[in-house]
Amino acid sequence: MSVIMLLIIGAAAGFLATRLMKIETGILPTVAIGMAGALVGGLVLRLLLSALGALSGLVGAVLGAMLLIWLWQTYMK
Repeated sequence: MSVIMLLIIGAAAGFLATRLMKIETGILPTVAIGMAGALVGGLVLRLLLSALGALSGLVGAVLGAMLLIWLWQTYMK
């Protein structure tokens, strides 16, 4: 994924993240948060997945499962 795509996705991610975390920010800080998060998250995951090689599918599955557990605990109480 190119850096430009990470920035576009990051803008949307910033909007979603600030709404999910219930943080009130303006448009520019929201976009900046999302773009920075997309860059950091994308680079970290790319490094992690390339380092793990064959186990990358397992890492993705565990991260997805953890996200679902968090969502379940957060919204089903």
